[in-house]
Amino acid sequence: MTERRFPPLQDNQWPESAAALEDSFATKLNVYRTMAHNPALLNAWAPLRQHVVLDNALGNELSEVAILRTGHRLGSSYEWAQHVHRARACGMSDSRINKVRGPLEGMRRDDATVARAVDELFYEKRLSPHTQQALVDLVGKDGMFDVIATVGFYSTLGYILNSCETPLDDDIAAALAEKPFDP
Repeated sequence: MTERRFPPLQDNQWPESAAALEDSFATKLNVYRTMAHNPALLNAWAPLRQHVVLDNALGNELSEVAILRTGHRLGSSYEWAQHVHRARACGMSDSRINKVRGPLEGMRRDDATVARAVDELFYEKRLSPHTQQALVDLVGKDGMFDVIATVGFYSTLGYILNSCETPLDDDIAAALAEKPFDP
């Protein structure tokens, strides 16, 4: 196996120009420790992360549906595993989580609406008027824009994760080893 060119930075390697993000989200996950190789990007990322991850209009479960579907479409094993863990934490069953990566017909109606939006963004590079209206009906205008932003945000993270072969965080790997994903 070749050595990773951009492994997650350890505490003693943390860049001075990102010191304001020490002891925050940025040092809790390997994806951000990897992103710290570009401190300016990490610093710019923080406010958008606050909105997309914590302050979005989707709610926890539909946000996880968007993220899981995005991670699946990107083939990001890190993103998938990380968000299986997060989806479980917000009350989603393994069966429901598994359906997020399958055909729309097998999902709950609301999950299928969000998953359809993710698929359209990946394959059509836009939301159809029908999907826009379905999202507005489901999560409001702000929620529709938050779906688009979530797909873009997690696509960028997925590209970083896949390109840098970022390893899954130890605590998430241990939690999934203790309770394997069982759709």
